[in-house]
Amino acid sequence: MATIENRLEEMLKSPVEALGHTLWGLEYVQAGKHSILRVYIDNEKGIFIEDCAETSRQVSAVLDVEDPISTEYTLEVSSPGVDRPLFKAAQYAAYIGEAVKIQLTMPVAGSRNLKGTVTGVEGQMLTLTVDGNELIIALDNIRKGNLIAKF
Repeated sequence: MATIENRLEEMLKSPVEALGHTLWGLEYVQAGKHSILRVYIDNEKGIFIEDCAETSRQVSAVLDVEDPISTEYTLEVSSPGVDRPLFKAAQYAAYIGEAVKIQLTMPVAGSRNLKGTVTGVEGQMLTLTVDGNELIIALDNIRKGNLIAKF
């Protein structure tokens, strides 16, 4: 995760938890005036629109005081949803046996985009089974990872 994202996570974790939610993760997408800060919150009871609105107000107040992002951006607060993004080793470990799609920074087995089943997590290394082949992938090499929703 980039330094700004680490700083934002440290800054926002306590205010989100004070509202009774878990800070699932966040993404900061830089695009000039169209930059977006996405904050994902989770709760065992589920996340409702009121939870997102309340968290947005709290997070916005913290960001206004701390001012960690000097350019314009849009704040989005939501639940991770059924195709939840995965950010940490513990999150991948919780979904062992489940299908995921990941985008890599550097190719593994000749590809930057992989779909497979999480078969293990050890430290900061993910084992992913893709088309019958086990691939070991450093979590630092994952640009974006999502659970593939089952319907």
